[in-house]
Amino acid sequence: QVQLVESGGGLVQPGGSLRLSCAASGSIINIHTMNWYRQAPGKQRELVALITSGGSTNYKDSVKGRFTISRDNAKNTVYLQMNSLSPEDTAVYYCNVRGIGFVYWGQGTQVTVSS
Repeated sequence: QVQLVESGGGLVQPGGSLRLSCAASGSIINIHTMNWYRQAPGKQRELVALITSGGSTNYKDSVKGRFTISRDNAKNTVYLQMNSLSPEDTAVYYCNVRGIGFVYWGQGTQVTVSS
């Protein structure tokens, strides 16, 4: 059974940083992309960043230059380094792994940016 376990969320002041981690356990092969989504209260879930198996990345415009996604293929782990956080970044952040014929989601981790 595949499980995605996220960690690293919490409360941070505006301008601060957090690093999210998502470790995939179980047997997963042929992962195409590892992704981070977020969902703010009353809003739809949105893609924040993705990284392909080859290391190519793509970001939501509002986080470009502030967030960095990376992955450790050997550990099936994806990270999201978030800098210069603002209250608009407050949301539940979800890890997502996609390949041919499968999609897995993590349980989500709360990120709250507030003074």
